[in-house]
Amino acid sequence: MTLLACWRPALVVVLAATLAWPAAAAPRPDGKKSVRAAAVAPSYAGHPEARRFAAEAAERRGLPQEWLAGQLAQARRVGAVQKLVMPPPAGTAKNWAAYRARFIEPQRIDAGVAFWQANESALQRAEQRYGVPAEVVVGVIGVETFYGRITGNYRIIDALATLAFDFPAGRSDRSAFFRGELEEFFVWCAHEGVDPQTVRGSFAGAMGLPQFMPGSINRWAVDHDGDGHVDLLASAADAVGSVANYLQVHGWRPGLATHYEVAVPVDATDRALLLGPDILPTFSAAQFAERGAVLDEAGRSHAGPLALVQVHNGDQAPSHVAGTQNFYAVTRYNQSSYYALAVIELGRAVAAARATR
Repeated sequence: MTLLACWRPALVVVLAATLAWPAAAAPRPDGKKSVRAAAVAPSYAGHPEARRFAAEAAERRGLPQEWLAGQLAQARRVGAVQKLVMPPPAGTAKNWAAYRARFIEPQRIDAGVAFWQANESALQRAEQRYGVPAEVVVGVIGVETFYGRITGNYRIIDALATLAFDFPAGRSDRSAFFRGELEEFFVWCAHEGVDPQTVRGSFAGAMGLPQFMPGSINRWAVDHDGDGHVDLLASAADAVGSVANYLQVHGWRPGLATHYEVAVPVDATDRALLLGPDILPTFSAAQFAERGAVLDEAGRSHAGPLALVQVHNGDQAPSHVAGTQNFYAVTRYNQSSYYALAVIELGRAVAAARATR
């Protein structure tokens, strides 16, 4: 669908729904909302911030203001999105063993082997071009969406509009970030001729097999299948190339290990000093040794900086690894050491299973 075809019908919605904001439901005598009122979420037609956004984004990005306003008029506030973006309850214990078990399990490994076999050529080309091993790309896509089985069912326009214009109170305000992503979403739709009303993804606005945010698509996604389009929703090849490109841009170094085994210092002060920078590689192997951290043989010969990475195991003792620049690169995809370890271990498990079949 062309851009012009996308935005013309939406103009009617703008006019028809201008008076619908906010759509307050008339109360029932018993104090409960009617089923009909509860089922219809407020639209963003006539919302002052949405109107301002349309005007400013149109000027910045050269998009038709009427098209932007018309698309936003069809967007709706989603209460579930507001709840899901909130942080977990205070005191929730992190558990690496439980987190790991969600991803390194037989069904996901089998799906990973099938994905690798179906996309072997794309994975090989990505590794040659970007230097990122196939198993790491396979690990990312497996953790993100179970190889396309779980990509999210929220309309992206609803999710991003909700977080852009109605970001919930109770946590640091990130509405500016989501307004930027909403703008990037419209830019991508216009460039690719996609109807913004049809795209679905996560509650936070991530899309496709690798769950890229719209801004990441516009900056780092690639047309790896050579069809002239960047399609992370339907093209596994584009997803493979885009993940590899993203990791390369964010510091992946070919041939470098992601992490080494390490025994942490016994002294609490030394341990705290090494843990201070968290996942950022900061210390040399010699500095690890000076502080009482015992690296495995490969780690002791590592030439670059390392980070002492800690993951908790609920009530049990935490686990540790010495993360390299490549471990840190994986955390640029999702800023979590738990995530990075799951990606790496899933990729290895899939590679091992593939080698036996």
